[in-house]
Amino acid sequence: MAQNKNALLRYRTIDRCLRNTGRRWTLQDLVDACSDALYEYEGKADMVSTRTVQLDIQMMRSDRLGYQALIEVYDRKYYRYADPQYSISNRPLSQHDIDVLNRAIDLLRQFDEFDRFHEMAEVVGRLQDKVGEAVGKRRNIIDFERNPSLRGLEYLNPLYDAIAARLTVSVNYRSFNARRTKRFMLYPYLLKEYRNRWFLFGSRMEDMKLFNLAIDRIVDFQPCPDIPFRDNPEFDDSYFDDVVGVTKHPGLSKETVRIKADKSQAGYILTKPLHSSQRLVGKGPADGSMTFEMTVVLNHEFVAQLLSFGAGIVVESPRSLADQLRDICLCSAAQYKLR
Repeated sequence: MAQNKNALLRYRTIDRCLRNTGRRWTLQDLVDACSDALYEYEGKADMVSTRTVQLDIQMMRSDRLGYQALIEVYDRKYYRYADPQYSISNRPLSQHDIDVLNRAIDLLRQFDEFDRFHEMAEVVGRLQDKVGEAVGKRRNIIDFERNPSLRGLEYLNPLYDAIAARLTVSVNYRSFNARRTKRFMLYPYLLKEYRNRWFLFGSRMEDMKLFNLAIDRIVDFQPCPDIPFRDNPEFDDSYFDDVVGVTKHPGLSKETVRIKADKSQAGYILTKPLHSSQRLVGKGPADGSMTFEMTVVLNHEFVAQLLSFGAGIVVESPRSLADQLRDICLCSAAQYKLR
């Protein structure tokens, strides 16, 4: 990816040079300009090789990127565009470009109900109008599940800014079972969405304990720029690798879960794994059942997901999880008997 970005940077640099007809450009001039641009962009002092720029010019002349730039050599050593008005940024959109942009527009428009992305609305609108000129208007062909009535969405934007700026925050929070609010001093690390609900993850200042807060239960919060921000080494990009959902209780270890799914549910679980560690370990040719194993930290979200399959699955191990699901099902059945 970095190499692709560097190549695009060199193409734009060469284009900028050749559009400047006020001076004459040798191959070495273009090499120096590309080296300077790379240094400004990435802080790398490495010189771009002459061979690299020669290949870049060859690529720009070809139709592989759609440029087909008429770059000519005159007086045996100087480079220029045959058409002084040409620029790679002026080339018309190809059908492939239009298809890619339409897919990007469809994805970007899904965020229009969130505060953080309101500033993108005008940009997305202009992009949509520009692409629409080439292909005409069309209806949406992709849609994400959204809940615009969810409480607390107004906090997404300021919380995002606080995390990006590494600011300690003071959060006034009320859980579902609490009568009163409670204030936390928090080092915020991440906003995470799970099943159409947003959560804030961070460490409590008093003991650096990691926990999450549902955004819809936040009453208010204030950034505290005077309190130094602290990272928690336990929280990194792999923090959620062994859980389903957003809950990870401290001190709990991963367990290997084995479930057997009957014919009615096996296909769903096979094609939409419950967890990234899921693997198929057995098939029942006679009844169409499948047996799966996965290694996860047990939590409420995982239990709820298993319960959603009803009688279509059986937990074979661990025994403690099987007992927990059995007890929940018995309590539920008892509720219906009372009616």
